[in-house]
Amino acid sequence: MSLVPLVALIFFSVSGGAYGIEPLFSTSGPGMGILLILIAPLIYSVPHALVCAELGTAIPVEGGYYHWVKRGLGRFWAFQQGVLAWVCSFVDMALYPVMFTSYLSSLISAVAPGEHVLFEIVGLKIDLNWVICVGVIVIFTLLNLMGAGWVGDSSVLFAIICLTPMLILTAIGGYHLLTEGINPVTPLTAEQGQSTWNAFGSGLFIVMWNYSGWDSVSTVAGEMENPKKHLPKALFWAVLLIVVGYLLPSVAALAVGADGDNGWTNWKDGSFSDIAGQLAGPWLQYTVTIGGLFASVAMFSALLASYSRLPSALSQDGYLPRWVSKESKRYKMPIASIIGSSVIYALFCFSSFSKLVIFDVFLTNLGILLEVAALIALRIREPELERPYKIPGGWWSVGLITVCLTSISVWAAIEQYNEEGSKAVKLCLIVVGISLVLFPLLSLRKAAKESAALDRAAAANGSVHGDAYGLSGSQWDPAHSDKAATGTGTGSVEA
Repeated sequence: MSLVPLVALIFFSVSGGAYGIEPLFSTSGPGMGILLILIAPLIYSVPHALVCAELGTAIPVEGGYYHWVKRGLGRFWAFQQGVLAWVCSFVDMALYPVMFTSYLSSLISAVAPGEHVLFEIVGLKIDLNWVICVGVIVIFTLLNLMGAGWVGDSSVLFAIICLTPMLILTAIGGYHLLTEGINPVTPLTAEQGQSTWNAFGSGLFIVMWNYSGWDSVSTVAGEMENPKKHLPKALFWAVLLIVVGYLLPSVAALAVGADGDNGWTNWKDGSFSDIAGQLAGPWLQYTVTIGGLFASVAMFSALLASYSRLPSALSQDGYLPRWVSKESKRYKMPIASIIGSSVIYALFCFSSFSKLVIFDVFLTNLGILLEVAALIALRIREPELERPYKIPGGWWSVGLITVCLTSISVWAAIEQYNEEGSKAVKLCLIVVGISLVLFPLLSLRKAAKESAALDRAAAANGSVHGDAYGLSGSQWDPAHSDKAATGTGTGSVEA
């Protein structure tokens, strides 16, 4: 991947455009909504992007943040990072095919959930909606099997298709604002009597999801063209593109006012289509809807490229069977990892699983905090590590980033508990508990295989040529390590 496709891949890994930002305004109000679109990047997105820029250029390897945590904090925490992120993707990734069918159902009512049930298996209703979801997954799984370069190039095309309707909406809405003398940022809050803090807190919780995922692209660093140079630039341009992509359409859409079916007090996911219809007629409504269709599948495609590298990295390190990381001869893609992940996502497209997304906030922010901890650990333990991009400002900046991301993560966890109750906490604890139990079990399996490999090597050669860990040349932590990438050795990343 070159620079432009990399920017597009980050854009869809994080945002996909203004589609989905609508509930921010009905929850927090026009003024607070616009303020949050501008403030959230400063206290959440930019700090995380800076962490990704430093670690991603210092350790530009396939598997990305899994290997950052592995080198900084060790195998145990890396395992937790990889497993929890992958499990979190089960419900997160299922949202995008469902979002696609949601937009499609506004054009073709027959594809709405439950409208056409084909048959039933073990209590699960197989309807036309789910079949279309699976079709979307199959198409973009095939695209991913052709390599991250194809995913990046297609993301550029999808970005043009997704952003063009929003540019038209911005122009028409902006014209209405100017000619009708509408102030788009009043009132500040959603309703009279709502406190500023309540409006800010409720909106920040919403906008966090629309500004997360900056580390996603790191897992395909091994397929980037000069990641040490391009990754920081791509993150910068992606941050700018995403902020503008949220801000301009949102301001323009406020031209519809507060009242009526399409007024901002009634905005929900997908409202931009109806807003476009009110401002310009059915032609723009259909155009924006088609843009939403492409945004949802482009986000699925981009994130599949990211998440599918996690089981492959775990396989490379011996926690999963070797066939999980087996690559195709032509495209050098982890076939089983991509296809296996897609099958799981298809199963989670059933509406009965959608409620499981409530643990998403906990696990996402836990992963971010592990990356921050790895950054600090590497700054202390490996001050001489080559860092093509280093966060400016020294320890003062690192401290400020740590405070920002820790505070927001803790606050988000509290808000999630207040909103969903103990159910979200229980689900999160179950997932984390399973991951904690799996580590020693899979580590024992890994050690047994390594011991058997040593015995076979000894029997065949009469001696064992070990590495720094005492492993044979056919070790479990090879290939996609930073040592291999920089030409300083083929040991594991914490060697």
